[in-house]
Amino acid sequence: MSSEKTDQGSPQLITCSICNHNCRLIENQTGICGVRRRKGTKVESLIYGRVVAENVDPIEKKPVFHVLPGSLSYSIATPGCNFRCLHCQNSSISQVDGAGDLSKAGVYRAPETIVSRAESLGCRSISYTYVEPTVFFEFALDCCRIADQRGIKNIFVSNGYMSTSTLIQLAPVVHAINIDLKSFRDSFYKKVCGARLEPVLNNIKHFVSLGVWVEVTTLIIPGLNDTEKELHDIAEFLCGVDENIPWHVSGFYPSYKMTSTKPTPPATLARAFEIGKSSGLQHVYTGNRPGSGGENSYCASCGMELIVRHGFRVRANKLVAGCCPNCQSNLPGVWS
Repeated sequence: MSSEKTDQGSPQLITCSICNHNCRLIENQTGICGVRRRKGTKVESLIYGRVVAENVDPIEKKPVFHVLPGSLSYSIATPGCNFRCLHCQNSSISQVDGAGDLSKAGVYRAPETIVSRAESLGCRSISYTYVEPTVFFEFALDCCRIADQRGIKNIFVSNGYMSTSTLIQLAPVVHAINIDLKSFRDSFYKKVCGARLEPVLNNIKHFVSLGVWVEVTTLIIPGLNDTEKELHDIAEFLCGVDENIPWHVSGFYPSYKMTSTKPTPPATLARAFEIGKSSGLQHVYTGNRPGSGGENSYCASCGMELIVRHGFRVRANKLVAGCCPNCQSNLPGVWS
């Protein structure tokens, strides 16, 4: 996952091609993620198999609502992230500077062990989550391949900043991805996340075109990305890609370097929900506010309530082989 590049008048540089930062590295230098380092003519992962978070979660926690509802997902993470989000909820494991000894981080798990543990615990999927899974791409890909062979679904929970070459390798073995679309302004991405907007938009479109099930989450932060225009822009973009993309509008809680920012009012989430629906999106959900009324799934054809949720719990699932029992219309998603 690297290529060699020489600049006139500069030391020979190697470009890490794992994500859209395209970090250009000299010998022994780590990239923005802090977990990938130049070694000779290669860029190596410093955290292969070094699992720092490992839990059995409801799949709804990802959040993924149109894949195996009510099932369990084996959720894993290594250290590192290629974003520097000021509001990161997992900063203790995501924000790595490359200075420490990562060879002893967490516990070592072989891909075979991850898949076997998922099987033994009754999980129907493995989620690569908590940090940006692109930074542990080699490990995730090896896990995905084994899981896919055994009939276990693979779910990426991602900022959507992977390179095209990484995306193309993932697409055949990743069954679903939830991508954070954090804002519709490049200035937000640069200031709050240390990244750019365009690669995220391109990757949403690319995953959809390759047949990977895509859901999108927008964490609505008061005063930063909560204007009606921005929410309209996001909803209209998603609808233009595919009106069946589920859009999760989620409530912010103060965290990391944004502890002085107030939580998202429920009324803002309700308004975002209405904006999504009025823009043509068929499936819009509110998150981080259990019982707010925006967690249930409905048939887009007849309006029948199909899946009833409260927080991460599915209270009722009326789907029959992925279809509405009233009008037999298909609810788009991954149901088996």
